Amino acid sequence: MPRRGRTLTPEERAMWRAYAAAVKPLPGHALPPLQAAPVAEPPPPPPAPPPPSAPASPAPRPRPSALHVGHQPGGLDHQRWKDLRRGRTRPERTLDLHGRRAQEAYLAVRAFLFSAHAQGLRCVAVVTGKGPAPDGGVLRRELPHWLNAPDLRPLLLGAAHPAPNQGVVHLLLRRRRAP
Repeated sequence: MPRRGRTLTPEERAMWRAYAAAVKPLPGHALPPLQAAPVAEPPPPPPAPPPPSAPASPAPRPRPSALHVGHQPGGLDHQRWKDLRRGRTRPERTLDLHGRRAQEAYLAVRAFLFSAHAQGLRCVAVVTGKGPAPDGGVLRRELPHWLNAPDLRPLLLGAAHPAPNQGVVHLLLRRRRAP
């Protein structure tokens, strides 16, 4: 594979032209005509400094990737994930959504998670129930969407069903950041 060369600086091009001008062609071969040296254009004036603006705000934190119930998220060590998934991490508080409509349940989940995070809890459980349909009830299907809401997702590290129970989701909360 041919090696990709660098471009010559203007000084190197001038030296090469001076050297090549003194070279005589071999008998039977003609030299190609020399190209004229390019005329250097004056450099453009420096851009005007931008007008003073408001003080720079801190860069926003990157948004965590989507949370999937039962899938190990990045940033969570394997042992802690295994304990959460197998139900060995005991929830410190439980929210039971049985008998609630979807809107009521959504508001209850939001309030529950904000409260638990503010209190520094690490693991909580949300009971949705299995639901009558093969893929679960409305609350069980909607809970992962609620957990990925922009205001709730930063609070959560992981979510898993404890081993035998598909009607409960254990949530591992992030630690609170010091102000």
